[in-house]
Amino acid sequence: MTKSEMAAALNEKSAWLPGKRVKIDFGPEGTVMLDGQANRVTEEDGAADTTIKVAWSDWEALASGQLDGMTAFMQGKLKVEGDMSNAMQLQGVLSKLKS
Repeated sequence: MTKSEMAAALNEKSAWLPGKRVKIDFGPEGTVMLDGQANRVTEEDGAADTTIKVAWSDWEALASGQLDGMTAFMQGKLKVEGDMSNAMQLQGVLSKLKS
């Protein structure tokens, strides 16, 4: 799945946190904004309540279940800036991607 396909799938499944803006920053591959204020998922960059920094390859491992979110965080593969409670809800976002 490409980043654009992922963003479209998350948008279709309303995979955002109501009232919160969570940015997933994949570095050179760009960003995905889970915008719970505008109720949409885009590939736009911008200000966010929480920014999750993760390499695209690590994100794919997280999404497939090969890598656990807490393990990724402890190994430094996933970094969180801002409101940590939003990041803790990332598992719910991933489950919407699988359904």
